[in-house]
Amino acid sequence: MSQTYFAHAYEKGVDSQPRKTNIVAALVRDRYVADAVVILENTPRRAAKAVKKAIESANANLLNNSKVSIDPKSIRIARIFVTSGTRIRRYKPASRGRALPYEKISSNIFVEVAGEEKVKKAEKAVGPAEKAEKEKK
Repeated sequence: MSQTYFAHAYEKGVDSQPRKTNIVAALVRDRYVADAVVILENTPRRAAKAVKKAIESANANLLNNSKVSIDPKSIRIARIFVTSGTRIRRYKPASRGRALPYEKISSNIFVEVAGEEKVKKAEKAVGPAEKAEKEKK
């Protein structure tokens, strides 16, 4: 029985509104990482680049930071959600010397991936005749 391992990544301060970024995140929720990357490469939204970067970062964290070897084909997105980031207040000049306020809204993207441990192939039991044959070579 193989064990499941988890890793996560945060992408903070993405210059896209959380509502728009969440639409892109919903496209890849509960999918394998390889499929999600292909989907995001062909998604014509600005937030797709940031979501893809967060997924690839979580994938790299799982492969590089786990103590055991993980099967790359078994890595899937366990959780992905988007929250609102910091809001920066700005002002736009208007007529009659006024200044109209607006906010630059950002997003935070959280991605958690899960992967299965690579199953090691057991070596075949070698008989005495086959051992002698290998030694001759």
